[in-house]
Amino acid sequence: MNAWFSAFSRWLANVSGRAVTFFLAVGFVVVWGVTGPLFHFSDTWQLVINTATTIITFLMVFLIQNTQNRDTEAMQLKLDELIRATRGAHNTLLDLERMEDRDLKQFLEQYAALARQARQGPVDVDTGSPDVSCTPPELEGGVRRQK
Repeated sequence: MNAWFSAFSRWLANVSGRAVTFFLAVGFVVVWGVTGPLFHFSDTWQLVINTATTIITFLMVFLIQNTQNRDTEAMQLKLDELIRATRGAHNTLLDLERMEDRDLKQFLEQYAALARQARQGPVDVDTGSPDVSCTPPELEGGVRRQK
């Protein structure tokens, strides 16, 4: 069932994101609006558009969220692989998205400090993780030693 839902949500996200789908929706609204005088702008006439848009919106929220979750997880895995495969990168940054907010904020503050330091002038500063506990041996105090 999970594989079916995943395939269906991927297909529906692709279909709903096309221009033709947008214009079909606009066409539906135009037809609804044009038929207003025919139905004397009745409560039932209004209920048709309200019900249809509510149901579509309600279901699309779940499908879009499923697609977004899958895309985000795939992107995180790709980024984790780049970190893992890059020499000198710090593996402590793997799975960073699963950290507690306070820990993530500390990393963010450390990287903001690195960015400020880099903007101040041409200094050979380690652009890897500011976490000193995982500093490679060729780095000392955040500055790359010459070999």
